[in-house]
Amino acid sequence: MLFLALLLEVIWILAADGGHHWTYEGPHGQDHWPASYPECGRDAQSPIDIQTDSVTFDPELPALQPHRYDQPGTEPLDLHNNGHTVQLSLPPTLYLSGLPGKYVAAQLHLHWGQKASPWGSEHQINSEAAAAELHIVHYDSDSYESLSEAAPRPQGLAVLGILIEAGDTENPAYEHILQHLHEIRHKGQKTSVPPFNVGELLPPQLEHFFRYNGSLTTPPCYQSVLWTVFSRRAQISAEQLERLQEALFSTEEEPSELLAQNFRSPQPLNQRVVLASFMPAASLYSTGEMLTIGVGILVGCLCLLLAVYFIVRKIRKKRLGNRKSVVFTSARSTAEA
Repeated sequence: MLFLALLLEVIWILAADGGHHWTYEGPHGQDHWPASYPECGRDAQSPIDIQTDSVTFDPELPALQPHRYDQPGTEPLDLHNNGHTVQLSLPPTLYLSGLPGKYVAAQLHLHWGQKASPWGSEHQINSEAAAAELHIVHYDSDSYESLSEAAPRPQGLAVLGILIEAGDTENPAYEHILQHLHEIRHKGQKTSVPPFNVGELLPPQLEHFFRYNGSLTTPPCYQSVLWTVFSRRAQISAEQLERLQEALFSTEEEPSELLAQNFRSPQPLNQRVVLASFMPAASLYSTGEMLTIGVGILVGCLCLLLAVYFIVRKIRKKRLGNRKSVVFTSARSTAEA
């Protein structure tokens, strides 16, 4: 068992970092990933564009509960520029409940666009992207010993997706990460971050989320992820977003290549079902139900018009009858006089 875990660890490292060179654009970009990583071309890939009029409301979907996110311990956290993103290690004392098992935290990382671009998230909601996206990665600790062992297995991973928008106010929680970016400007560089309340990175109203089965959004694209994408967004300042977009490089040395636009395009949903823990405003009724309601309203209006027509006709007929009666009586009285 130990040998298998070590073997999977080696395979994970080689696939993620050194097995093949991959980028987001160009000859090794995402359109070419399936050639080197076959899973990237399968039919349950992430991210997706969540259309709220097509999701399935599930009132029995358990509430998602992050545990000890506010108590990450006393040991420093490793912050790493891996050439594709900035990644922060997390202790396994952080875990999630409300899922099929206990999922412990392993790491978090970010995806973003380029300077002056308002779009940088991977998931979209109703075809609208956000400025950036935070992923908090967990693995099924009830079944597996490590992230690398769980990664290729069905529902071995659970990832929280938090869409991030830019506003006027600085977010102190994200500053715990962003203030250290200058220390890891080049690929391969690492630094230590004092522990902080990771829960403050999450958006308000955690009870509003979407759930679906998908994949890692980077090679090797294992289709092993139980995704939770929150409906509400976190917010950072425009200045914080700009620092994220400009601080890092994807190369180890000169010439430096800016690390930006590190997001994958939405993938086909295919036959997958997206569940919602709440009733989205745009999905109170399905398309078929809306059509039925529309036809019903039209028929109702026609019936109402017909009813009004017959009532008006009856009233007019009655008035005409009254007029004839008055004329007849007057004529008869005149003759008798």
